[in-house]
Amino acid sequence: MNSRLNSRYLQRFMIIGILLVLCVVFAVMSEEFFTYINIRNILRQQSMIAITAAGATFVMITTGLDISVGSTIALSGVVFAKLVQGGMPLLPACLIAILVGGIVGLINASMIVGAKINPVIATLGSMYAVRGIAYLVAGGTTIANGLPKNFNVLGRGYIGPVPIPVVIMILVYIVFHFVLSRTLLGKYTYAIGGNKETARLSGISVAKVMVLLYVITGLLTGLSGTIMASRLTSGNPQIGTGFEFDVIIAVFLGGVSTTGGEGTIVGTFIGAMIVGVLSNGLNLLGVDPFYQYIIKGIVLVLAVMLDMALKGNGLSLKSLNKRILAKS
Repeated sequence: MNSRLNSRYLQRFMIIGILLVLCVVFAVMSEEFFTYINIRNILRQQSMIAITAAGATFVMITTGLDISVGSTIALSGVVFAKLVQGGMPLLPACLIAILVGGIVGLINASMIVGAKINPVIATLGSMYAVRGIAYLVAGGTTIANGLPKNFNVLGRGYIGPVPIPVVIMILVYIVFHFVLSRTLLGKYTYAIGGNKETARLSGISVAKVMVLLYVITGLLTGLSGTIMASRLTSGNPQIGTGFEFDVIIAVFLGGVSTTGGEGTIVGTFIGAMIVGVLSNGLNLLGVDPFYQYIIKGIVLVLAVMLDMALKGNGLSLKSLNKRILAKS
């Protein structure tokens, strides 16, 4: 038990260290990195990935997966823009767009929990189908005309000096950190991730919890979609391509285990910031986007390898001490 706890602390220390090292490296290599404007931009740009990743953390702790979030972002954004374009006030249009994300999450859960389809296959199918629906709703084009001037408030507005998307992100993380660490839903999530059968035998309604977690992920993705549409001042069915991989990288970097039962909301936030700092820093250095894809792929593989090493090879403080003593 102590060895497992040490592994968790070691992993958290390492991801914080990675974030700090990246910040120092990019600050040295680019004078623009450590400026208020750039840091604000990183937080605002990553807010949508971080918000979606908060929900994905719950799903992935249970060994689930949702790779349809990029398409859901596009659909929610298109629905938001389409409703506002048709004369609906911003708030109800935003709520309906978020609900659309929740419906996608419910459909995913129905396939995974009800029909027992593998999460990868189920959400891969959703990814293509939802993207197609987004194109149909948008009429195959970007919805930009006829939108009111205040349409971009959610994505570009400020509360004091802080961008509204960042404020929403912070609130989401406060709420879901509490849910994961202090509520029955959080305990059930860890229990299901540890062992579904044991959780079921202990009286947990595994199916109901899993459905709820996928719906929550869909709702948060819908929220991210409305923010994205507002920020771009348009509903674009093409947005969100590759978004799911940034979310997955953030969650795995944050310490969610590939075998389930482990992970924290705080860790996911740090993982999302690592992805944001990496992308921003590479952009400032003029690195070609094609190379950035390669780097992100390598980062994902390394995150999984780190998890496997910590769990399979016992890279805890205790095992490290033994290796040091053995060499000496």
